[in-house]
Amino acid sequence: MRIALAQINSVIGGFDNNRKKILSFVRRAAEKQADLVLFPELAVCGYPPMDLLDQDCFVERNVRAVRILQRELPRNIAVGLGFVNRNPYPRGKSLVNEYGILLDGQLVFEQFKTLLPTYDVFDEARNFEPARKWDVFEWKGERIGIAVCEDVWRETDTPGTLYLRDPVRKLLDRGATLLCVPSASPFVAGKLTIRRNLAERIAYRGNVPIIYVNAVGANDSIIFDGRSFVVAPQSEDSSCDGQLRAVSLRRLAKPFEEDLAVWDSSERRSSPDVSFPPDDELDVVENALALGIREYMNKCGFTRCHLGLSGGIDSALVAYLGVKAVGKDKVVCFGMPSRFSSQGSRDDAAELAANLGCRYETLPIEPIYASFLSTLADVFENRPFDVAEENLQARIRGTLLMAYSNKFRSALLTTGNKSELAMGYCTLYGDMNGALAPIGDLLKTEVFALCRRINERNQTGKFSKPVIPEAILTKPPSAELRPNQKDQDNLPPYEELDEILKLYLFKNLSVDEIVQRGWNRELTTRIIRGVALAEFKRRQSPPVLKISPRAFGMGRRMPIARDVYEV
Repeated sequence: MRIALAQINSVIGGFDNNRKKILSFVRRAAEKQADLVLFPELAVCGYPPMDLLDQDCFVERNVRAVRILQRELPRNIAVGLGFVNRNPYPRGKSLVNEYGILLDGQLVFEQFKTLLPTYDVFDEARNFEPARKWDVFEWKGERIGIAVCEDVWRETDTPGTLYLRDPVRKLLDRGATLLCVPSASPFVAGKLTIRRNLAERIAYRGNVPIIYVNAVGANDSIIFDGRSFVVAPQSEDSSCDGQLRAVSLRRLAKPFEEDLAVWDSSERRSSPDVSFPPDDELDVVENALALGIREYMNKCGFTRCHLGLSGGIDSALVAYLGVKAVGKDKVVCFGMPSRFSSQGSRDDAAELAANLGCRYETLPIEPIYASFLSTLADVFENRPFDVAEENLQARIRGTLLMAYSNKFRSALLTTGNKSELAMGYCTLYGDMNGALAPIGDLLKTEVFALCRRINERNQTGKFSKPVIPEAILTKPPSAELRPNQKDQDNLPPYEELDEILKLYLFKNLSVDEIVQRGWNRELTTRIIRGVALAEFKRRQSPPVLKISPRAFGMGRRMPIARDVYEV
């Protein structure tokens, strides 16, 4: 049987366009003589639909799209696709996350999702009733079991998960000869390796091929990397040296773009003709962030983007990613110097914009700043210069950038990194203004590493010199909101800050547990309290593109009002 993996980019609620795309991919698969076409999880409505599921018309349009596809799809080719349906059981949640098989005008097979995640960015148990039965679909001599996304993740050690049911085992017990895994699995750095190991383990133990069909594109904070694949046992030989070499990769779809990959199940015992590529995670993260920017703009109706270019490393990286995402002609950078802006930073910003080939405008804020200070002089009661005067500069810049956004329907990209967001080293209604935070899930040390990687790669390409000026990478980071200001005046060294943040944010370790790993108690307490105190700022920040196991935003829901001293 020839199986097509249709890796598509669905728009949430874009039922007509999603349906037309599904039909187009099926026709292409038919031209390749496919017997079965598999689409990702919830391909009909897009993922994640969140509380749109509360709207009856959303569910109705979703079901209607499936019914239209029943009539439109070519005959004699089975099509698997994910959609939302009404719960047929007499009790429970009103909806199910369904994967159905359409064949010759009929819905001939249904499998509901069993394991409904509620950790990280997921909230599926809020809306869906889990499966209560499991069966296989017989077609062209194969017995096909369908495990929807999380249904194969039971064996992982993901925090917050403890599943009693084992849908994979139930499908194998029913004699599945192929296991199909339609997914909307969000990207994080290293995710392909995790999926690969999981699929190889199941393929080896169950002695069945695994067909993993993943979504591609991005919706809000979540990026889908595609990279659908097929792994299959290489022989009947059960010998293994601990690396599961008896299982091999048979097909791998493209990363970060739509693709149609075809595999013939008769090849399951043949020699492998493809291998998993080595993961250079910095390059993969760069491509993920560029896709996230492009998708956010396209799906939200933005035709251009802009940002404040300070001459620092964060805004340099965002400018580079913006140009990579949508092209130099759709990116505008603004230099907004104040009395504290160094000439070096001004020059670095101009040089970077020239290297990228994008438009660069200068809007001096000194006259506006002086006017603000004059207006506030009496109510400030001649108190010393402090954070109030510093933040005024950031808020003036934010106002100017938002004005441009309003005038030209341009997406303002914020430039804050995860280390700054964690500690609240950012200004509400200032540098936090914007539509999207592209690097809000990159720690400062990761920003430096990615910029160095970009320079290293581009110098062997079209640039004869670093695309990001070397001075930007070597000068001490500074907001330049007061004379001789440095980030380290207010923050711990980034090398220490970022390591403690990883332990706290990713591993959920307490102060005592982090101290047991050799870190200073005073420093650790200061950082964790800083994270708690800044929660009110992050609640008001633009969406952050998620590339880590735990990003700020919908993947980390913390109370604002809490005791921040009992940490």
